[in-house]
Amino acid sequence: MGEDVSSTTFTREDRVRYRQKVRRCLDVFALMLSDFAFDTDYPTTGLEIEVNLIDGNADPAMRNAEVLAAVAHPELQTELGQFNLEINARPRLIAGNGFADYEKDLRAILTQADEQASKFDANLVLIGILPTITPAHTVLDNISHNPRFRVLNEQIVNARGDDITIDIRGVERLQVHTDSIAPEAANTSVQFHLQVSPEMFAAYWNAAQAVAGVQLAVGTNSPFLFGHRLWDETRIALFEQATDTRPDELKAQGGRPRVWFGERWITSIFDLFEENVRYFPALLPICDDEDPVEVLHAGGVPRLGELRLHNGTVYRWNRPVYDIMNDRPHLRVENRLMPAGPTVVDMLANAAFYFGLVRSLAEADRPIWSQLPFSAAEENFHLACRDGIGAALWWPRVGEVRAADLALERLLPRAHEGLDRFDVDPALRDRLLGIIEQRCATGRTGSVWQTDQVRRFEERGLGRREALREMLRRYIVHMHTNAPVHTWPIE
Repeated sequence: MGEDVSSTTFTREDRVRYRQKVRRCLDVFALMLSDFAFDTDYPTTGLEIEVNLIDGNADPAMRNAEVLAAVAHPELQTELGQFNLEINARPRLIAGNGFADYEKDLRAILTQADEQASKFDANLVLIGILPTITPAHTVLDNISHNPRFRVLNEQIVNARGDDITIDIRGVERLQVHTDSIAPEAANTSVQFHLQVSPEMFAAYWNAAQAVAGVQLAVGTNSPFLFGHRLWDETRIALFEQATDTRPDELKAQGGRPRVWFGERWITSIFDLFEENVRYFPALLPICDDEDPVEVLHAGGVPRLGELRLHNGTVYRWNRPVYDIMNDRPHLRVENRLMPAGPTVVDMLANAAFYFGLVRSLAEADRPIWSQLPFSAAEENFHLACRDGIGAALWWPRVGEVRAADLALERLLPRAHEGLDRFDVDPALRDRLLGIIEQRCATGRTGSVWQTDQVRRFEERGLGRREALREMLRRYIVHMHTNAPVHTWPIE
């Protein structure tokens, strides 16, 4: 959402003024795209990682305020649930040893935070969904105390006008009802940011959409929710349902959800911002004092605060971002679909696969999106969520193919090529992409390991809840070794 929010009551006049201001920002943004000097000197990257806190019984620990105060690290901040933290890694280039720098920094931050958390009888876990979480943990009282989360919850629930239903049909079926967005806090993700020029934004966004299915399939890590074995990446369905502002009538009419894959290939970043303004009413109609037209005419850099705030409440899996750093505006593709964990090196392998692949495809002579129907890209994405690395995806000139085979035979070579264009150190390139290769060869992702380990415990006579708890304890031991998940044993 960007900035802190304190207002909890919005009037009709607030909404009218906000709508006008958003459209004014959109007009200014269009002018900027035509002739403004965006920062395009270097393709800077960024990572955001959401982390869970657990107590000594491996249950969620509502301790994020205490841990944040104790660590006092500028790259750590609060997240939706009191059992969540977020790491915003310092942006950097991935040329040369960039990935090694990420690994060193992330492990240092996680170690420091874990040491401080232990003073409050808590520990950190990198996992898409805590397998020990229950509906009793995901209630309004356990949302973080930062007012912005409470206001967002009020606005989503009020827009819906009814309780939120979570209904996920996977290997098993889960049906629960909630009066808040708190179940969304069960999700923890890793997000990849890539700075691009206005001219190349559409190509990079289209490429990211095209590979979303296979990208997710080889990195799933969220098979359990509330004790149920659901999808290989259950986070996707949970996020889509827990933050859905549409009442049933609007769903039946085909209204677009705020958690959204999209519906078409684009020709400009403007297409996405314009869709957001056209399709989605404001959740947080908060205006600032800037007149973006005056700022632009005076030679300044408009903040476009209302447009950015509105964009932050439309949860595309590949989100467009307009931001300002060191008084220079820039554009980013924010890739939001991957789960946290299982280890730092696994997440960096996922990042290397993504960054390399989208660069290669975005700069290809014949765009992949000219050969792949958008509907097929969306279907690939949801098949990957459900079936993981064994999903049958559709790819141009190949037809239906297992996700693992598609990655091994077609896409890993493209990722190698893309990382070479970023000037990534060859040894780092081979190490990280080698992890993806071995996941595909062994068929073992985080979700597969979790599922197989729980099955082993259940075969020994443990009930589901205790099997999940024991699995998580072993998961944490392996997580601290930083050995990639495809090497983890089933005990």
